[in-house]
Amino acid sequence: MQTAEVVLSVLRERGRKGLPCTQLYRQLFNKDLYLLAYGNIYSNQGAMTPGASEETADGMSEEKIEQIIEAMRRERYRFSPARRTYIPKKNGKLRPLGMPTWSDKLVGEAVRLVLEAIYEPQFSDSSHGFRKFRGCHTALREINNTWTGATWFVEGDISDCFGSLDHEILLGILAEKIHDNRFLRLVRHMLKAGYLEDWEYRETLSGVPQGGTVSPILSNVYLHKLDEFVEQELIPQYTRGTVRAANPAYRQVDALLRRAKRRGDRAEARRLALEMRTLPSTDPMDSGYRRLKYARYADDHILGFTGPKAEAGEIKAKLARFLRETLGLELNQDKTLITHARSQRARFLGYDISVQHSGTKISNGRRSANGKIALTVPPDVIKAQCARYRLHGKPWHRSRLQNQDDYDIIRVYGAEYRGVVNYYLLAKDVWRLRTLRWYAETSMLKTLAAKHQSTVSKWQIAIKRRSPPETVPGPALRPGGSGEASRIRWHDSAGSACGKTGGRSSPTPSRPGSAFPARNCSRGSINGNANSAKPAAR
Repeated sequence: MQTAEVVLSVLRERGRKGLPCTQLYRQLFNKDLYLLAYGNIYSNQGAMTPGASEETADGMSEEKIEQIIEAMRRERYRFSPARRTYIPKKNGKLRPLGMPTWSDKLVGEAVRLVLEAIYEPQFSDSSHGFRKFRGCHTALREINNTWTGATWFVEGDISDCFGSLDHEILLGILAEKIHDNRFLRLVRHMLKAGYLEDWEYRETLSGVPQGGTVSPILSNVYLHKLDEFVEQELIPQYTRGTVRAANPAYRQVDALLRRAKRRGDRAEARRLALEMRTLPSTDPMDSGYRRLKYARYADDHILGFTGPKAEAGEIKAKLARFLRETLGLELNQDKTLITHARSQRARFLGYDISVQHSGTKISNGRRSANGKIALTVPPDVIKAQCARYRLHGKPWHRSRLQNQDDYDIIRVYGAEYRGVVNYYLLAKDVWRLRTLRWYAETSMLKTLAAKHQSTVSKWQIAIKRRSPPETVPGPALRPGGSGEASRIRWHDSAGSACGKTGGRSSPTPSRPGSAFPARNCSRGSINGNANSAKPAAR
C-alpha cells in the first residue's frame, strides 16, 4: 500500500484540477495515514483529556490502529458521543465544547487530512481561517495593502455559525466533489454522533462538533459557498470603472494656480496650493467607479466598498438573503454593521480599521496618507489587558504566582506581554501598549517584592544589575543550593526571561534587565527588526 504522503499528494493534485474523488473510503485502510494523524495530534494539550470513556493517547498502540482499520473494512466503526462542557466567552455567555474519545480524535484527524488535501487547493484566497500558512495577520495585511480608498465597511457576523450548519446541506456540498457513498456515510455518522451533557445523551441536529479535529475543515467547506457567492456574483456586480473621473473643482483651482505661477504672484500661488489640499483630485461621487473587497476568517467576514451607502445596504441585504436561503444561516443584526470608513472604525479580528485622511502629510508632492487603511489598537482592548494586573485602580501583585520560582514569575509576565504586543504589531499605534507594559512590569515587581518581603525599588535596581537584592538570602531564591550558586542561577533566569535566550521572535529589551520589549515599537517588529534576537546588555 502506498504511503500517506503519496496518497495525499494525489488527492491534492485532483483537488487542484477540480476533479471528483472516488474510492476515498478505502484510503482509510492505510495504516500509515493513522500514524501521520497520530503524529499531528499526540502532543496536543487535549490528547490526555478523556471523552465519554477513559480512553486517551496514553493507551495508543499499533494494535488499536489495526482494530480501527478492521472496523473500517467491515463498515462497523461508529463514533461515540462527545462529552460536552462549556467554556466562557468574552461577552459573558458560554461556548459549548465537545470532547470526543481518543479513537474518534484519531479517525477525525485522518478524515481531516483527506478532506484538506482535496479542498485546500480550491479554497479562496480571501479565506484565512483554519488554514496552513494563513491566519489573522494574513487577513489584516491583505486589508491594509489592498483596500485603499474604501468608503464603507460591511462587518458581517453569523449567529451561532458552527452550531447552526445544516447537515444535509454540508453533505450535499461534499457530494459535489466526493463520489464515494461510504465516505459520506462515515461523515454523516460523525455529525450525528450526539453528545453527553451531565451524562445524558442528546442528539446532534445541526452544527459541527466543536472541539473535534475535523470541524475546522468542514466549516471551511461549508462557508466556501459564501466565498464563491461574493467573488463570483457580488464583486463583479459592484466593481466597475478603471479610474475615478477628475474632480472639476480641483482642475479649476489647478488651472488658476498655474496662471498665478506664470504671473509670478507667489502669495496667490501659495493660497491656491493650500486650497488644492482641501479638495479631492478625483470625483468621490463618480457613478462609473465602484470597488468591492472581501476577507473572511472563520465565521467573521468584512467587505470594503467604494460607493454610496445605499448600495452598501444592498450588499448587506443580498448577503443575508444568500446565507438564509442557500446555507440556512442568519446574520447577527447587532454585529453586522455598515461603518463609514473615514469617520468611524470597524472592528475585525481585534483590530480597529479605518481610512486615513490628512491634508498636511505630503510625500513626493502627494497627499500620501489619504485613502490608506489604518490598523489601530482598540482602547477597550488595552483597558481589558491592563485589568488583569490591576486592583482598586492600581497595579497589584499576583498572589497565585508568589509560590513559583523567580524565573517562572518573570517568564509568565514577559510571555503575556509579548503575546499581546506581537499580535498588535501591525497596528500603526502599537506604541499605545506602553500603558500595558507599565502595569505588567509594576505588577511583576510587586509580586517579586511580596514573595521576598522586599520593596519594589530594591527589585527595580536588582533587575537592572542582574542580581537579587542584598536583603534577600541567596538560598531563598533557588532552594537547594548555595547563596552564590543561587545568585548565578537567578542571574541566568532573569536574562533568559528578558529575551537573552530567545529565538527569532524574542524581542530585545529596551534596557538591561527589563523583562519586556522596548517601548518604541515600530510597525515591523517590537524593536524595528522582527528577526533580531540580540542578547541583553549586562
